[in-house]
Amino acid sequence: MKSIIEYISGIYRGLRSLLIGMSVTGKYFFSPRAIVTQQYPENRHGHGKRSKKQLVMFDRFKGEVVMPHDANNQHKCTGCGICEINCPNGTIEIISVSKVGEDGKKKRAIEKHIYRLGMCSFCALCVKTCPSKALEFSQEFEHAVFDRTKLVKVLNKPGSSLMKGVE
Repeated sequence: MKSIIEYISGIYRGLRSLLIGMSVTGKYFFSPRAIVTQQYPENRHGHGKRSKKQLVMFDRFKGEVVMPHDANNQHKCTGCGICEINCPNGTIEIISVSKVGEDGKKKRAIEKHIYRLGMCSFCALCVKTCPSKALEFSQEFEHAVFDRTKLVKVLNKPGSSLMKGVE
């Protein structure tokens, strides 16, 4: 007798859950203006028959970590390694070399600032903890690739150097 009651109450709970889900779906079906989903493939570049505008990401969107360079191919990264230390899953690796500066003192310079996009959890700890504000998030969001090696990026451009006045 007890198993029959459990069986019937299980059916009741399942039907109730189904009806709740269908009511949410029905609400969006009959009032589609409430939907905030972007029609991604159609409006990503602003051209095509059905495209009305270019897809613009929100200001707080975290696309991928980038290292901005100025017109002289200079960046703000000192190679201190704080971003590498704070990264919870080893996404960032900094390969640095010691160079003698103009004042005769040894200074650290980055040779490669490696960023593994496929491992990144987008927690922003690297961006928040960088003392020289050398890293930031881009608005780039299309990261689908067939080869994982394309997700490993070197953030400093070839031949780049440290900006004057950044310590």
